[in-house]
Amino acid sequence: MIKKTKNGIDIGLSEKNRKTSAHILTILLADEYVLYVKTQKCHWNVESTHFGALHKLFEQQYEELAQVIDTIAERSRALGLKTIATLEEFIAYTTLQEEPGKNPSDMGMIQLLLHDHEAIIQQLRADLDETAALDDMGTNNFLSDLLEKQEKMAWMLRAHLVA
Repeated sequence: MIKKTKNGIDIGLSEKNRKTSAHILTILLADEYVLYVKTQKCHWNVESTHFGALHKLFEQQYEELAQVIDTIAERSRALGLKTIATLEEFIAYTTLQEEPGKNPSDMGMIQLLLHDHEAIIQQLRADLDETAALDDMGTNNFLSDLLEKQEKMAWMLRAHLVA
């Protein structure tokens, strides 16, 4: 016999734990979206003797971030919760800082983006602990995979700072 639940979701997690995981994902989604926009801004505005390589690197990274954003939203939906999807909501939930009107040098752009990737990486490590404590191994595994992607993107940026 199929067990009926209040909201139709019976995946072995309490509603409280699902909502806690979804909140973690909401903040992550906002951070990734803000980072996506910042990366796109760098792609559009980079100027230097390394223009071609950096223009391409920033494009690759914002395209990867677009995929990450989609998978985060889908993971939240898999937990049975609606996801944020407006600029106002992204700004309200993000932990990252925007820098309107500022256009750093090419190396300044890399440092700015690297700082944000590293902030997300540090938060992902804390989120992994929290989702493990919630016994939400699906979200935990998802975050672990995302951590590896973030670390690789940070490495690609960091490699351009080596003199």
